[in-house]
Amino acid sequence: MKKFMDKDFLLKTKTAKKLFHNYAEKMPIYDYHCHLIPQEIAEDKKYNNITEIWLYGDHYKWRFMRSMGVDEKYCTGDASDYDKFFQYAKCIGYAIGNPLYHWTHLELQRFFGIYEPLNEKSAPEIWEKVNKIIQSDGFSARELITKSNVAYIGTTDDPIDNLEWHKKIREIKDFKTKVIPAFRPDTAVNIEKEGYKEYIEKLSAVYGKEITSYQELKDAMVSRLDYFETLGSKLSDHALQDCPYIEASDEEVDKIFKAVMAGETISREDAIKYRTSFNTFFGREYARRGWVMQLHIGALRNNNLRMFAKLGPDKGFDSIDDNNIAQGLSKFLGNLEKDDQLPKTILYSLNPCDNFVLGTMLGNFQQGGIKGKIQFGSAWWFNDHIDGMTEQMKALGNLGALAAFVGMLTDSRSFLSYPRHEYFRRILCDIIGDFVEEGQFDNNEEILGKIVEDICFNNAVKYFDM
Repeated sequence: MKKFMDKDFLLKTKTAKKLFHNYAEKMPIYDYHCHLIPQEIAEDKKYNNITEIWLYGDHYKWRFMRSMGVDEKYCTGDASDYDKFFQYAKCIGYAIGNPLYHWTHLELQRFFGIYEPLNEKSAPEIWEKVNKIIQSDGFSARELITKSNVAYIGTTDDPIDNLEWHKKIREIKDFKTKVIPAFRPDTAVNIEKEGYKEYIEKLSAVYGKEITSYQELKDAMVSRLDYFETLGSKLSDHALQDCPYIEASDEEVDKIFKAVMAGETISREDAIKYRTSFNTFFGREYARRGWVMQLHIGALRNNNLRMFAKLGPDKGFDSIDDNNIAQGLSKFLGNLEKDDQLPKTILYSLNPCDNFVLGTMLGNFQQGGIKGKIQFGSAWWFNDHIDGMTEQMKALGNLGALAAFVGMLTDSRSFLSYPRHEYFRRILCDIIGDFVEEGQFDNNEEILGKIVEDICFNNAVKYFDM
């Protein structure tokens, strides 16, 4: 029997161990998509206890606790921080088969030197040990980033954000990690959603001019893209529930925009026309600027209406959608490519049934002499576990160029989430180790080491060019 989560955790073969320890383990982290709050980096946030880091805002943990029968007061409610931690510890001791079990123990090991499994019995002692470390001088947001060897962080930022905290981060002289905003215009794109008109009014205030037409809206977005560029941004992110595609003239889209601003209700078809036009506009702008476009596809959000009304979004009541995405996505990318205006693009699908759809879609548009111009994004959200990451990487290997992959991201709000990169790297090395030891790939350490280091870090550095 193997020892519990030891130095060779997930590494079954001699080749996998060599690749991880000699190549993957030492590489810096390029975390190009996350939801860290820039203010907390700028102010070098410190914490009171482990609950504040682990359970304030972590819907992954809340979902599991609810599944284990824990009352909501221990998730999003008013229970004490110790009681919330204890309930999580009690649950995690039974989290067999869930990646939370691995993430939790990797974080305990890497940041606190605790190798004892967390459960109901060990919780009181671990609570005391970790909180003593958390309350010490060297435990803060920037220290955690530095300790984790993070070279780059891409946050997720709305076009109306003034990015003041990004400016302050750039002024910190003894902090080497680059923290760059990523442009996320979802609220402006989702014209059919509640609050759209109010958002455009806020955008107008930031832009400095009243936005009364579709052209003025595009002009405002060009202005905001220019502003993001002043802080080093060359990266965008769009969340798409699905990929319907209906072309329309700018005149027709302008009428749709004005109708919504006048308080009218539009049809689903009109909403699709608007989103198609606006996303195409963004794609062309990104291509012109040399930016990377990320498309996160397939989240079905806020399913529990009662809890949404009570708690709001991002509280653990989202799941996977099952829309057909191939034809709409093909038309969207193809329309940009025919005019040579398709930017570097990363495609993520929350539905693993779409792995081969995306894996084959990439090859349609790999032009321009760019290594991996169209990327199959890392296994995301409900897929960032052993099976999900293995399936995503094997699909990419079967259908495209795994060696051109830009690798892992945290997609997290926690400064303790960086061991997820280690988790990914162990799985990557195990997959490659199996290929080699089963005689499927040449045992050439120079090539194997380069493949591993490139996927862990080097490919991302070159691809994002920031």
